[in-house]
Amino acid sequence: MEVMIEQIIIYGTVFVICAITIFFYLRKKSRDSKKIARKVAFAKEEGLFEPVSLHPYIDLNTCIGSAACVADCPEKDILGIVDGKATVINTSNCVGHGACFHACPVEAISLRIGTESRGVDLPHVNENFESNSKGIYIAGELGGMGLIKNSVEQGQQAIENMVKNKKPSKENVLDVVIIGAGPAGISASLAAKKSNLSSVTLEQDSLGGTVYTFPRAKIVMTSPMNLPLYGKVKLYDTSKDELLQLWKQVIAQYSLKIFENTKVEDIIPIENETFKITTNKGDEYICNNVLLAIGRRGSPRKLGVPGEDLPKVAYRLLEPERISGKKIIVVGGGDSAIESALLLNSSNEVVLSYRKDKFSRLKPKNKENILNAINSNSLEVLFNSNIISIGEKNLTIKTGENGTVKEIENDLVYIFAGGELPASFLQKAGVEITKRFGHIVKKYK
Repeated sequence: MEVMIEQIIIYGTVFVICAITIFFYLRKKSRDSKKIARKVAFAKEEGLFEPVSLHPYIDLNTCIGSAACVADCPEKDILGIVDGKATVINTSNCVGHGACFHACPVEAISLRIGTESRGVDLPHVNENFESNSKGIYIAGELGGMGLIKNSVEQGQQAIENMVKNKKPSKENVLDVVIIGAGPAGISASLAAKKSNLSSVTLEQDSLGGTVYTFPRAKIVMTSPMNLPLYGKVKLYDTSKDELLQLWKQVIAQYSLKIFENTKVEDIIPIENETFKITTNKGDEYICNNVLLAIGRRGSPRKLGVPGEDLPKVAYRLLEPERISGKKIIVVGGGDSAIESALLLNSSNEVVLSYRKDKFSRLKPKNKENILNAINSNSLEVLFNSNIISIGEKNLTIKTGENGTVKEIENDLVYIFAGGELPASFLQKAGVEITKRFGHIVKKYK
C-alpha cells in the first residue's frame, strides 16, 4: 500500500511538473506570437510589409512552425512565428539571402519576386540562365537576384551552362562577351577563365558595377562566398572599399580582360548563331554567347526639370569624404538618399528633399539615424517638396501642402530617384520582358 501511495505521489509530482512546464511554454509561445503580430501590424503601417524585391513566400498549408527559417535568417525581424505558423514581417528589408528557403524542413518557403498586386518587370530566363534569345544569358541583379553572394553564384552557374552547350571554337570569335563588371560579371569572368573560354568583360562605368556607386564606407557583404578559381572569400561586415580591393586583386592575379568605361551600344545577332557587340568606343566583338550581368537600373531616373544637366547635378555619391563646406540638396527618400545625406552632413550644410509626407520602407538603422538627425536639428528635411528648376548658384523648390515656392542657395545637387530598367536595350537584343506577379525564383536545395 505504501509503495502504491509513493508511486501515486511520484506520478502526481511528475504530472504537475509537466503541466506547469507546458503552461509556461504555451504562455511564452502566446506572448511571442502576440509580439510578432504587433511587429507585423507596425510593419504594415510603416510600409515595410509589402516586399520590393526577392522575398520569401510562405505556404501556410505546409508550414509546421518549426521556426528553422527564423533561426537561419541572417537579418532581423524579416520572419517570425504567429499562432504556430511562420509569417513575414519587414519584408521590404529582405535582401534575398535564401537561407530561410534552405532551412525549411518541409519546403514551405519559396523565393518570389513581385506580389499579386505589385508586378516587377523581368526578362525571360530559364533554369540555365539563358534568355528567350538563344545564346544570351542573364545573371545577377537584372534577373532579380541583387544580393552579392547570389549574383556571384549565378555568374558562375551561367558560364557552367554555356560550357555544357559549348559551340565549336572559331578564329576571331570569342566564346563569350560578358557585359557588366559587378559581382556577377567578375564571377563569370573567373569561371570563363577556369573553363578555358575565350572572353572579354565590358563595363560601362567602373569596376564593381552597382557596388562602385555605393558610399565608400557602406557595408556591402555580410556572409562568405565562393569565387571561381580564387576559392572561398571569408569576409564579414565588408565595406565597398574592401570588396573593390578584392576584385582588383583577383583581376590582376588571373589576368582577366576587363575594360571599364566601355558601354555596349548594340547586341546584334549575325550568321552562324553568333553575335556582334558594338561599343561607344567604336570597338566590335564577335562572340558565340553573351552574358548580361548588368544592373536593373540601366540609367538613373531624372526629375525632368530645367538645369538638371548642369555639372553640379549628380546621381551617385562616390567619395563623400572629399566634399566639405558645400551647400547640398539631396533628393529622394530611399535608403540611398538617406545614407548619402547623412554621410555628407558631417562636413557640409545638407537639405534633404522628399516628395512624400513621411519616410517609408527604410532599413531600421537608416530610419533611426535620419530621425536622430532631424530631432537634433543637424539636418533639414523638406517633406512634400519638389524641385522646380536648378540654377548655377541656387535652385527653386516647391514645399509643403500649400506648394510654397522658394529659392535655396546651393552648390551641389544629388538625385536618388531610382533607375529605369534598360528595356529598350534588352528588347533590341531580342530579350523579352514581362511584368511578373509573385514569380517563383528557382533556387535548388
